[in-house]
Amino acid sequence: MQLKLKNSFYLLICIAILGSCHGFEKIRKSSDVNFKLTKANEYYDNKDYTHANELYKELMPIMKSTRNYETLYYRYAYTFYYLKDYVESSYFFKNFTETFPTSKSAEECEFMCALSLFKYAPKQTLDQSNTVKSLEAMESYANKYPNSSRIAEANSYIEKSRLKLESKQANAANLYYNIYQYKAAATAYKSVMHNYPDSPNSDLYQFMIMKSMMKYARASVPTKQEERFASAISAFRDLKDNYPKSKYIAEAEKLHAEADNNVKKIRNEH
Repeated sequence: MQLKLKNSFYLLICIAILGSCHGFEKIRKSSDVNFKLTKANEYYDNKDYTHANELYKELMPIMKSTRNYETLYYRYAYTFYYLKDYVESSYFFKNFTETFPTSKSAEECEFMCALSLFKYAPKQTLDQSNTVKSLEAMESYANKYPNSSRIAEANSYIEKSRLKLESKQANAANLYYNIYQYKAAATAYKSVMHNYPDSPNSDLYQFMIMKSMMKYARASVPTKQEERFASAISAFRDLKDNYPKSKYIAEAEKLHAEADNNVKKIRNEH
């Protein structure tokens, strides 16, 4: 008995699905543009973005230059966003701002273009070219609409993008350090500091420059050690002068003492 009820339930679901598909195909094949648009909007309002997207796509070339085209285009862009197709949504939101530059929705769509790029951007371990595009788009929006109600949200995405890019670059510097490429590591940490001067991790990067130079000096041939220990001492001074309250000062002072002693020893030998 239970098996029959279960089978009947599945049969009803299948009939409903087939009926729904048949009904949609009937709408899609209709030559009545207004009927098709009404149904597309119904799908959209009911959050059936897949069917709405398909109908809007067919209506786009037909509705061009009509009074309904702007709203159609706006909703079409959003269907991609809600379907998490962020590449397409960024494209259509951007095109909306170019096609309807005076629209009351132009600002919103410019923001949504940048947000789509942000959502499409990968994790920090992967290529970050899309994060750069997202950052540039969001910064452009923030500069263009500084008084927007969305400015706080835009700034939060800008900050998140910068942190992601900074982390990617810092991880590259860490990798150089971990595979004993200390000269490259020092250069990479300097680059992170240059690109992100306001980073809360700036003292760590400065400390890692010193630490990298110390390791580089220790592994160098004797004729190069004085110069490289001196570079570590210089890095220590920058750390102490610019970040006197850094938690890395104590450890850096020990390294500084070692570097200073090595320089004095090398000079005495000469």
